[in-house]
Amino acid sequence: MISEMIDDATLNWLLEKSNPSVRYFTQTKLLGFGANHPEVVESKKEIMTTGLVPKILDQQQEGGYWGEENRFYLDKYKGTVWQLIILAELGADSTDERIKKACEFILTHSFIRSGYGFSVHGSSKDLGGRHSEVIPCLTGNMVFSLIKLGFIDDVRVQKSIDWICSYQRCDDGMGVVPKAWPYERFQGCWGKHTCLMGVAKALKALAVVPVEFRSESVNFKVQELTEFMLIHHIYKKSHDLEHVSKPGWLKFGFPLMYQSDALDILEILTNLGCKDLRMKSAIEKIQMKQNPDHRWILENSYNGRMLFNVEVKGENSKWVTLRAMNVLNKFRSL
Repeated sequence: MISEMIDDATLNWLLEKSNPSVRYFTQTKLLGFGANHPEVVESKKEIMTTGLVPKILDQQQEGGYWGEENRFYLDKYKGTVWQLIILAELGADSTDERIKKACEFILTHSFIRSGYGFSVHGSSKDLGGRHSEVIPCLTGNMVFSLIKLGFIDDVRVQKSIDWICSYQRCDDGMGVVPKAWPYERFQGCWGKHTCLMGVAKALKALAVVPVEFRSESVNFKVQELTEFMLIHHIYKKSHDLEHVSKPGWLKFGFPLMYQSDALDILEILTNLGCKDLRMKSAIEKIQMKQNPDHRWILENSYNGRMLFNVEVKGENSKWVTLRAMNVLNKFRSL
């Protein structure tokens, strides 16, 4: 059931054919249409022919990558890693050969063959990523993207899910930082207080693991990561809830790349069926940001740094509006 917070004009705006990705997710998430509904089938096809997805794919190199082959992560936000994230978020067709080629490229060049996870650099000695440069937000982003783009059956994706379950920390500044791999480098990721972005991306990845692929370790890690977010009330300091830990997380954007925000976290949690009083403050922040047009503004963006801008910063955002409505509807119905 559509929330009373969305009017017919806003719904029709989200359903405009000029943005088939938003149209598709509005049909499936807000209207509850099934995958075989004729309008959903039409929108899914149009994602590959209209808007950003075909533009991004037109820039793909013969080898399946974007930009410089070896700067798949470092070329922010025009390299291969970032295009895979955007394509996954936009609902690109996983059966498209160009999509398959891009996924295989990142698995060949970034996936760690000994220890698993994903690295910011490829190895200079052989195929695969550098063992010493695996980081959590990249691993979470790639697992999320690869699952959404049809690679859940790939053993390398399965191994990376296992890596998240084995190595992703949830330390709230109370424990001792391990010194063994992969914790010996990148203190911003693995320091005394676990990086919130790493937790967010790990949780986002595990949240899209199909139920039939969820092991006991996946379910346990989902609960652990969820609780970590909840003790922070999504965006606050867990040890002092009167203070905001991540002010930027209250400025909503799309796409978010390695960053996150309160809306992103709430969408992950509500998709997992989580409803907790500790989410209330963040939910209220979303409600407060709805403007008189019954829409939400794009407050945060990477415009000018991506291959193509997604929306206009400071103006009404279809993506933020869609995600806000989806969160509020799900939270209310849980």
